[in-house]
Amino acid sequence: MTTRDRQIDRRWEQLHTWGPYGLLGISVVLAVASAGLFDYTTEWYVAWALTGAALALQLWWHGTRARRPDRGRTPSRAGTLYYVLRWALAFVLTWIDPFFAFYAAAGYMDADELIPGRNRQRLGLVASSVTVAGAQAGGMPFGSAVQWILFFALLVAMSALQLVVAHLQEAETRRSRERTETITELERTNTALQQALDENAALHAQLVVQAREAGVADERRRLAAEIHDTIAQGLTGIIAQLQVVASAPDLTMARTHLERACGLARHSLGEARRSVHNLAPVALADDGLPEALKKTVAEWAERTGIRAEFTVTGTAEQLHEEVAATLLRIVQEALSNAARHAHATRLGVTLSFLGDEVILDIRDDGQGFDPLALPERTRAGGFGLDGMHARAERIAGTLTIEAEPGHGAAVSARVPLVRDDR
Repeated sequence: MTTRDRQIDRRWEQLHTWGPYGLLGISVVLAVASAGLFDYTTEWYVAWALTGAALALQLWWHGTRARRPDRGRTPSRAGTLYYVLRWALAFVLTWIDPFFAFYAAAGYMDADELIPGRNRQRLGLVASSVTVAGAQAGGMPFGSAVQWILFFALLVAMSALQLVVAHLQEAETRRSRERTETITELERTNTALQQALDENAALHAQLVVQAREAGVADERRRLAAEIHDTIAQGLTGIIAQLQVVASAPDLTMARTHLERACGLARHSLGEARRSVHNLAPVALADDGLPEALKKTVAEWAERTGIRAEFTVTGTAEQLHEEVAATLLRIVQEALSNAARHAHATRLGVTLSFLGDEVILDIRDDGQGFDPLALPERTRAGGFGLDGMHARAERIAGTLTIEAEPGHGAAVSARVPLVRDDR
């Protein structure tokens, strides 16, 4: 309930509490003013006695409402008794002087709060209308047929009006109750929705942690693969060359193998630096994905001596950093595999922006391979191709591989185009 609703409810409560006092006071003042202050007839002694009884009745009911607020607002037997006694006193007082009809009109205000049952409430309203109509017809008892006709006409009109008002008030009360129930249901729904949102937020945070842990694991597998396939192999070659030097029969052969060992050491050092560099996509720090891929392909071509080209199709857009980093990692992995295994003479990288998705293609003219004949480690959670698959799937993308022995290989990654909103 809003503050305004509480204020309206409090004003209605005050009207129902003090309204009968006010109407009784108005009736007394008008009756005394019309009859004179020094009329000591028996009828007026009775009127003063009934007025005192009416005041005592109001004080009794006032005390009952103060002690039991729920009784004052809920139909009950006590409320019915109060209503009947008040009507009887008002009827007799109105018979003595028509101005006491103001007090009788109090029955219009609270029949629904005092009398249980809709039909009984209607009967209470009609009874109050009888008293008021009698006063308006010229006062009781009636002395002519005209007064009777006027009385019945007024009674029908006022009763019909009061019944219509009571019906509208009931409808409004019912609508108010339905609105209250609807608001309560909405509050429960909002509470449940907030709980669901909190649960979703907690689940999202958990998924982020899991995704981060999965990314760390993938990066560890990638680094392990690179160390195994580059640095470890280079160190093995250096050891082999140094062993030959140790048993070389002449200085010329020893110098030749020492030069080979130095070359392998330099290459291994370069591979180590590249692996450390690839821990984070530094290439994307200052450039967008197209520029980073262009530099990566150019450096790879210079290092390997293989002709490589990079092409962009469509309108290039600034991608979300996670999407850009994933595509860059896939290209780096594909280039590393091509340098180690493909024995290609040409390689092409194409980045295509197609509306709501980005496609990355890496093709070479190398010796190719049979995807079904890959080592078990690569096909089931190992390094290389499996890592590229995992990277694409992590951003809701797909990765396909087309390869055939003797006819080169093609890697295609298709991911959603998620723009960078920063």
